[in-house]
Amino acid sequence: MINTVQNTTLQKILRILLGAFMVFAAIGHLTNLRAEFQAQVPDWIPLSKDLVVVLSGIVELALGISMIFWKGQRVRVGLLLAIFYVLIYPGNINQYVNHINAFGLDTDRARLIRLFFQPVLIVWALWSTGALKYYFGGGKQK
Repeated sequence: MINTVQNTTLQKILRILLGAFMVFAAIGHLTNLRAEFQAQVPDWIPLSKDLVVVLSGIVELALGISMIFWKGQRVRVGLLLAIFYVLIYPGNINQYVNHINAFGLDTDRARLIRLFFQPVLIVWALWSTGALKYYFGGGKQK
């Protein structure tokens, strides 16, 4: 059973910060930013854009809360959050390719820069939870 690896104080702070960011994003998905999130959903997704936004908001809320409070499973939560970031990446690509203005990203340059931020979030989720060390650095259960 995967539990945790020893994390530094900086990792703990950044894990909680990322969790709070996810909770904040989830609230936006479920309330006042729904239309902006819907604009990012690619047309090839076979579900309603609103349903995709609501479901992803629920997942974000669960992951954000888990990042903050579920210490015993933080390696797994970090891996799940990284997978989530990979799964939503097509929305960011869609925003860039189709020149969609949302979240203040109103130029191709701004949208392109956003594409490079997603890998940072993936590494952040894996590093701050100890998942990088556990899966790739021979980490041990603690």
